[in-house]
Amino acid sequence: MSLPALGDGTPAQAVVDLDAISDNVRALRGHAPSSDLMAVVKADGYGHGMLPVARAALAGGARWLGVATASEALALRAGLGPTDVRVLVWLLTPGAPFADLVRADVDVTAGAPWAIDEIAAGARAAGRVARVHLKVDTGLSRGGVAMRDLPDVVRRAAALEASGELRVVGVFSHLACADEPGHSSIARQAAAFADALDTVRSGGLRPEVRHLANSAATLTLPELHHDLVRTGISVYGFSPGPLLGAPSEHGLRPAMTFRSRLAGVKQVAAGEGVSYGHLYTTPQDTTVGLVPVGYGDGVPRQASGGSAGPGGPVAVGSGVDHRVLRVAGRVCMDQLVLDLGPGARERAGDVVTLFGSSDGVAHGADVPNAQDWADAAGTISYEIVTRLGARVPRLYTSEGEVLP
Repeated sequence: MSLPALGDGTPAQAVVDLDAISDNVRALRGHAPSSDLMAVVKADGYGHGMLPVARAALAGGARWLGVATASEALALRAGLGPTDVRVLVWLLTPGAPFADLVRADVDVTAGAPWAIDEIAAGARAAGRVARVHLKVDTGLSRGGVAMRDLPDVVRRAAALEASGELRVVGVFSHLACADEPGHSSIARQAAAFADALDTVRSGGLRPEVRHLANSAATLTLPELHHDLVRTGISVYGFSPGPLLGAPSEHGLRPAMTFRSRLAGVKQVAAGEGVSYGHLYTTPQDTTVGLVPVGYGDGVPRQASGGSAGPGGPVAVGSGVDHRVLRVAGRVCMDQLVLDLGPGARERAGDVVTLFGSSDGVAHGADVPNAQDWADAAGTISYEIVTRLGARVPRLYTSEGEVLP
């Protein structure tokens, strides 16, 4: 992707390549050709922008969209306008606006025994039949109906289905360790899910879709694809975990490039401490560059450099002068520092790239990606892209053009 110029005076910018989103969805469909695909666009599309990502994912062949909260589901429906795309919401609490969700044609999740009756009440208030997905806890011990409670939930759901208040259209669960190939929990959860499906069928329910596979299982466990796969981080171009290799190995490419510019460049003598706490000390007379982004923008403080760790990677320069440097010292709320080295040619205003569309420097790329920052911060790529703050403007491109 050819990136647009970083506008004058703009301290930072996240450029989202919507073609990458569409292409990633196409690649994921190739991994699960017999299943429908859900693109998960919760948390503002993992920081990329919920509505632009949703439209790009649909263009790539997604037939479902998934979100966590009721407010996300309602905003998504309102933003998309008339469409036959299915939207599923799964993280609901007592008192959620079930009538609004049903009225907006959103599929709702019953992930606990209390939810069945509240969904039915919402359906009565909306004057429509609710479409319900039963979520079963098969071993993550997080959300979902416990296996011991499932028979009672199924009986209650069947009764409400018979009275015309709801229809159970889906059954699903979530995997704990699909990003760790061969983990023993995968087989246990697959078996528990099969048992749950037997319980649902024996209770007289006939769901349309069964779904268990997340991004990692979509890429590596075809036996768990069932009728629908739910793809999250892979839609945005990342491998779901370091053990699963680089994005390009799965036909994926990161969609977001996070850039800033040098706000200042100056000479510093050898032996000087840099940034709060002096975690980094200059080993020689050198040049340092100030980058005007920090943890207030979503740059993880845990990726500070020096005695705190290796520091997050930043690409500076271009052509033969291109190099990747590490954050020198503490990441501050609004800024971080790079040791540009003696004789550095960079000047204030030069563009630097914190992460971009690549397999990452850990895989030999010239530009870091979000996984490189995750490695430096001791976290995952999901958090790096999702945490970018509101004061970092998003710019969207398609077919090499900046979208209005």
